[in-house]
Amino acid sequence: MPTEMTVLALSGLLLLAHIFSATHYKTKQYGLDWNMGARDEDKPPLNDLAARLDRARGNFLETLPLAIIGFGGVVMTGTANEWTAIAAWVWLAARVIYLPIYWSGIAKVRTYVWTVSLLALLVPIGVLLLGAL
Repeated sequence: MPTEMTVLALSGLLLLAHIFSATHYKTKQYGLDWNMGARDEDKPPLNDLAARLDRARGNFLETLPLAIIGFGGVVMTGTANEWTAIAAWVWLAARVIYLPIYWSGIAKVRTYVWTVSLLALLVPIGVLLLGAL
């Protein structure tokens, strides 16, 4: 299997980690009835930790489609290469690092790590738009 597809498969596990960590701390705050209910009622704002995990999950969901387009695209078009494979691993590593940094509330480092992940996403998108590196 191409490296880029392996990374995308692993990103599915990372997505689950985001979902379960955010939901765990929301449930811890709002209770099991909230988790198992329709969630229609208004609730107070999330505490800092639950809110950070929820934002981290949202951020991952915002950028995951770019990874799917970029890394999946280079595999589908046969333009995957050493650089797109390296970029895939860099993107995944940055996203794995991002979650505990955001969880811990380390603001500036979080932004730097996010920037690394974004730059890694530009590699396959650049290959798709401009041709091989």
